[in-house]
Amino acid sequence: AHSYSRAKVKFNVNRVDNMVIQAIFLLDTLDKDINSFAMRVREWYSWHFPELVKIVNDNYLYARVSKIIEDKSKLSEEHIPMLTEVVGDEDKAREVVEAGKASMGQDLSPIDLINVQTFAQKVMDLADYRKKLYDYLVAKMGDIAPNLAALIGDMVGARLISHAGSLTNLAKCPSSTLQILGAEKALFRALKTRGNTPKYGLIFHSSFIGRASAKNKGRIARYLANKCSIASRIDCFADGSTTAFGEKLREQVEERLDFYDKGVAPRKNVDVMRQVIENLEKKDEAMTDDASEEKKEKKEKRKIEENVDNEKSEKKKKKKSKATDDSQTKKKKKKTKTEDDE
Repeated sequence: AHSYSRAKVKFNVNRVDNMVIQAIFLLDTLDKDINSFAMRVREWYSWHFPELVKIVNDNYLYARVSKIIEDKSKLSEEHIPMLTEVVGDEDKAREVVEAGKASMGQDLSPIDLINVQTFAQKVMDLADYRKKLYDYLVAKMGDIAPNLAALIGDMVGARLISHAGSLTNLAKCPSSTLQILGAEKALFRALKTRGNTPKYGLIFHSSFIGRASAKNKGRIARYLANKCSIASRIDCFADGSTTAFGEKLREQVEERLDFYDKGVAPRKNVDVMRQVIENLEKKDEAMTDDASEEKKEKKEKRKIEENVDNEKSEKKKKKKSKATDDSQTKKKKKKTKTEDDE
């Protein structure tokens, strides 16, 4: 039974890992599709309103603006409030209206405009779904790997899990493997040509490496990979889920960056981890104290309720006994009256 429960837990964990892997794959494909579709909307609508491309640069905003404008010949001052709501700037909205009045684009037939509008709406729907999917991924990462997400970010953490195959596989990786995870081609090319091996793989997308100077990028990548391996092992094998370890590991990476730039000595990992464990123990004690106090309060409430119920039942019994006594006395009086009459 114990082995069956362990296998069941492992299956559930792998299933959650697969959800994260599928979500990050879908996010990547959605980014590519939305980008290509938005470019197609720009090219298609530019035949009608070519000046809009220079005014609105963002792809998603361009699709929304084209959906509001529809036919440029019908643009007027009434469209300014709607355009300012989308663009976020009244001057830019007025610029769009003025450009529409003096536009050099050709007129489109109603059927062509309908096709452009429906395609722009599809792009907007895809962009909205991408936001929802990102929120879903963040929630899943908070459940499966909260410390890794707190340390390196949700997207980079999900990419690491996806590339390793699962959180368990990532936890089994040494920090040297995790450092170059995602740069396998460059590694084998360097081994073949006897050149310099890559310093980082997927963790390059982390903000820490971008903030480090050129000479310290390799050093901070090695340090960050070390902390990521610790965080992934905590997430994989710890009983409870908490972000306390990930936040402290992130502070350590920040301290290491300060050490490389300013020479400020960072704290030791042992001291930091001990501090986290002590804080968690204090929280657990406080939680248990609160729970015991709640239990005591519930017990006292139950006792009070029981006492009130007992008092009510005693009062009812007394009333019943009084009623029976009154009925018996009335019966006796009736008997005595009948005997007197006889």
